[in-house]
Amino acid sequence: MKKPELLAPAGNWESLVAAIEAGCDAVYLSGKLYGARSYAGNFDNEEIICALNYAHKYGVKIYITVNTIIYESEVNNFIEYVNFLYVNGVDAIIIQDIGMFDLIRKKFPNLEIHISTQMHIHNLEGAKIMEQLGAKRIVLARETPIDLVEKIKKNTNIEIEIFIHGALCISYSGQCLMSSLIGGRSGNRGTCAQCCRQPYELISSDGNKIDSGYLLSTKDLNTLNNIGKLIELGVDSLKIEGRLKRPEYVYLVVKTYRKAIDNYMKYKDTKITEDDITELKKIFNRKYTKGFLFNSTNKDIINTFRPNHIGIEIGRVISVNKQNVDIELNNDLNVLDGIRCIGKKDIGLTIQSMYIKRVKVSHASKNDIITIKMNEQPKIGDIVVKTTDYNQLKNIQNSINSNSRKVNIKFKLIAHLNSQLILNVDDGINNIELKDNYIVQMSKNVPTTIDSIEKQLTKTGNTVYNVEKIEYELDDNIFIPIKNLNELRRNILEQLDDLRTKKNEIVYGEYNVVVANYPKEKNINLYVQDKKMINRINLEDYNEIICDEIIDTNKFRLKIPRVQEKLKDYSNNLLIGEWGSIYKYSTNDICTDFSFNVVNSYSVAFLHSLGVKRVTLSHELNDYQIKKIIDNYHKRYNKHPNLELIISDVPEAMILKYDLLNGKYNSKMKYYLRDKYKNKYEVKRSNNLTYIFNYKPIIRESENYYFDMGINSVRKNSINL
Repeated sequence: MKKPELLAPAGNWESLVAAIEAGCDAVYLSGKLYGARSYAGNFDNEEIICALNYAHKYGVKIYITVNTIIYESEVNNFIEYVNFLYVNGVDAIIIQDIGMFDLIRKKFPNLEIHISTQMHIHNLEGAKIMEQLGAKRIVLARETPIDLVEKIKKNTNIEIEIFIHGALCISYSGQCLMSSLIGGRSGNRGTCAQCCRQPYELISSDGNKIDSGYLLSTKDLNTLNNIGKLIELGVDSLKIEGRLKRPEYVYLVVKTYRKAIDNYMKYKDTKITEDDITELKKIFNRKYTKGFLFNSTNKDIINTFRPNHIGIEIGRVISVNKQNVDIELNNDLNVLDGIRCIGKKDIGLTIQSMYIKRVKVSHASKNDIITIKMNEQPKIGDIVVKTTDYNQLKNIQNSINSNSRKVNIKFKLIAHLNSQLILNVDDGINNIELKDNYIVQMSKNVPTTIDSIEKQLTKTGNTVYNVEKIEYELDDNIFIPIKNLNELRRNILEQLDDLRTKKNEIVYGEYNVVVANYPKEKNINLYVQDKKMINRINLEDYNEIICDEIIDTNKFRLKIPRVQEKLKDYSNNLLIGEWGSIYKYSTNDICTDFSFNVVNSYSVAFLHSLGVKRVTLSHELNDYQIKKIIDNYHKRYNKHPNLELIISDVPEAMILKYDLLNGKYNSKMKYYLRDKYKNKYEVKRSNNLTYIFNYKPIIRESENYYFDMGINSVRKNSINL
């Protein structure tokens, strides 16, 4: 049974230190650009260099997220940034953009690449093609069930990384356009506005309100009670979400999972207690779920009550008299704790003072009735929750500052009469032997003792090292100056630092790709969601009909779902929406859909080189960006690409494994999510998936405008006709 890597998030330097002190094996973080959490503090280039050196001294790996889609105008700066990471010793990069994946693996052949969950790998075939293309690791979609994780692990040699704790997206990662379509803040660009954390009403076309609340807001993932299963399966890396969280959160979550993993490896039991779970709840929770990873039921995924931290319940309001509020406690409370009274409205405050029977106290316990002053009046019966535990945060900060994590080393001191003094150090990976200029002398007065030697050699001070053992090979009655022992210790530990932070060999390769030259065409294609509409359409007006079902026409292309845990066999011409389909249907005539998030010419060329006949561009491109893609493709490859652009559509804003309609979908009825602005987003259920469509259509320029630009095919949606 292999011990998995525990991978921690760091949104800033303080969180990096907290993660390492808590016992992580690796940290993932982002620079100021190209990371999918642009609202985290993140690291500038100088901080990245410091982070790499700091972590590597502890034997902790650093993975840098460059997991946004990269526009054509950004490619040169992006590659310069990746080169900066490469030469400074990053252990791996995490990437989403498919064109940049191809470019990086060729230009930097020694750079380890991890496939982001944003690339939507969720089946065995997707894992196989990434292994075939040279990725070292895949971060599987968070919806991937445990039996499929096991199947992928058994049938590939690629490393598997799994999210085990933290916030979840309700939509498949990399497949959510809602924030981008509504307000131009793209999740694929790291600027998601978290539309899923907003309130909605679920209504039907007959006017009934089916549900309301935070209908898309997920609970937080917590797999502590199931971590043994992931270890048994041989999952390579267990990943904690949280680059937007405070350092104390990072420390506590990492520390708790460190305990669970280490205990399971030793005892086959995580030994996680209810107290451990309570501590996690206090630091942050939206209630917990095992997620689709461990096949949680539909109702266990969503917290419709609230989208933010709910803390732990500590009491109820029992009396309100002007500004004085009496609360009966069922848990401890301290001055400087943060609380929230939850009723028709939330009222939050930090406890500055509190009283029990008119006596001012700093601590109150279960069953105590406390009196506090509140400017806003809650209602009798309102629940009171603790959202910040002052003592918890203080204790965690003390633990972080203790600098108790050390790298164990062994010394061996060799001191023979009339020979050079020699010190050897071993950290389990590196072994260094260092000779001092001092020639060992016979003692004239008091011989140097082992106790006095040990006192000097164990003075590791502010270094990361702890001297676990010292071996000696000494002649009797010798003298060694303390100064020489100290210099030898300092010099050998500096050399050990250098070895532990040594960069890998830098090797550069050449980017090249073989692509076909496609003729310029002017095709108008039509997507028909319901094949019954075929009889109402003049087929002569269109070059190709795209449909979700098989129809009898030589202009037909079958659009297959972009979420498929098990791929079916097809002999048709196909429009595909995910990576496993490229592997599975390589002998078919395949075209890629908008869900591949193609926004640069490198992605177009890469897909063409893999046998894709036609590439659909992303919805997230404007006309200027489209023109740049085509122009640069011509210049770089001296060929013409075969591109499709969707010019009229009501686009899919989200695709969910979660059944928003709770098994009550009626195909004769229409369903909508209605937001606070009264915009209505149609909800459909198909292939055990929920599709949420944007509240308004995309209508681009005329087909001739794009044909003149160099687009070969434009696609329309029949519902816009």
